[in-house]
Amino acid sequence: MKIEQIYTGCIAHAAYYIESNGEAAIFDPLREVQPYIDKAANANAKIKYIFETHFHADFVSGHLDLAKKTGAQIVYGPTANPSFESIIATDGQEFKIGGVTIKAIHTPGHTLESTTYLVTDENGKDHGIITGDTLFIGDVGRPDLAQALVKDLTQEVLANHLFDSLRNKIMPLSDDLIVYPNHGAGSACGKNMSKETTDTLGNQKKVNYALRANMTREEFVAELLDGLTPPPAYFPQNVMMNIQGYESLDTVMTKADTPLSPEAFETVANQTEALVLDVRNEDDFVKEHIPSSIFIGLHGQFAPWVGALIRDTKQPILLITPKGMEKETITRLSRVGFDNTLGYLEGGVEAWKAAGFETDSITSISPEEFAKQYENSIVVDARKPSEFQAEHVEKAINIPLDYVNEQIAEVPKEEKFLLHCAGGYRSVIMASILKSRGYHNMINVEKGISGIRAANVPLTAFVCPSTLK
Repeated sequence: MKIEQIYTGCIAHAAYYIESNGEAAIFDPLREVQPYIDKAANANAKIKYIFETHFHADFVSGHLDLAKKTGAQIVYGPTANPSFESIIATDGQEFKIGGVTIKAIHTPGHTLESTTYLVTDENGKDHGIITGDTLFIGDVGRPDLAQALVKDLTQEVLANHLFDSLRNKIMPLSDDLIVYPNHGAGSACGKNMSKETTDTLGNQKKVNYALRANMTREEFVAELLDGLTPPPAYFPQNVMMNIQGYESLDTVMTKADTPLSPEAFETVANQTEALVLDVRNEDDFVKEHIPSSIFIGLHGQFAPWVGALIRDTKQPILLITPKGMEKETITRLSRVGFDNTLGYLEGGVEAWKAAGFETDSITSISPEEFAKQYENSIVVDARKPSEFQAEHVEKAINIPLDYVNEQIAEVPKEEKFLLHCAGGYRSVIMASILKSRGYHNMINVEKGISGIRAANVPLTAFVCPSTLK
């Protein structure tokens, strides 16, 4: 038996490839499916099944394209009701991949259809569990995502389901099983995931708060729900795409991979009200960019930030990318359901300028200059509340980038303010959003809190007021 975790760090996602005796299965595939097809072809194996652990919210699965291209059957767990042909497994149903047995274990809680798959090797030994979002390393799946689609599936209802699933289905399994989750640290599907992406079930029983043997149901629900932040706005949209279907990625790529001259770019932008998305490095964006464009750098957690900040997956998008990164950008957008890219600016900002169009910039200062100004300035911190509470500049205002759309009224409108994050990436995203909405009074702080700390600015760990009064 061969089992391989295929991890994609930018969205903290793990797919799995299992192969035995010329047959293969893919678990929770990404939108771009050719790498799975190539992997099986190189091993002279045929992809027989595509197993889905649940209807994903944080990415669009590649199950439909993969099934169409390989003839593999899509498998979901009990209660799933997709709009396309698939096998709906019963609890305990077994599937064969060569000499390997895959057993579906219904583990509702993260979602109602959530299913864990027990993998048994050719010798009849239980090897591991592919847990989806039921059990992570150091955490379990959040139970608050289904209510946006089914009113009665409250977070309390699903939290109770998850308590039962863990105690009755997962924890009785052998301690030496390897846990293969769908996500690692950085995913919004949990709140306390480890940077490790596999572990033994026995160790998780020791270190995972949700698997404490003496934990009561009430304690479990309270701890699971404590500290949950609102899910990104694109989650329900991705769920519906995974349930109802979507355009083939090949079709999306054909439409989106379209070079546009500066004149054509401007025309399309005006005719479609497309959002101009600049994915270059933040330093390049700060120096020069197309007016009203939004920065979300491809080198950071690009797809999750796109999903968190661009509210509608159907939003028309025009791209500014580093040369040669056009297809990569389109692919990453499609992973989170943004399929309406209309093209990209051929030649980038240099071509835009050469055509006589204006550019804009963001005022930016060094941490050393920040140290000279901050005591007599308003300071806005774009980091998460937990980061802010741990360490921040005294009297700073915390307006997390995640919620800038909801909290934009708290941003100083008339007075100049200094804007920073942890390292300089998120503050430029926020500055671009604010500039696109008429705010031109911010000054970006290079290198964020790390640079501020190095400049010997005093920091406090006490919680300060989070909004302007």
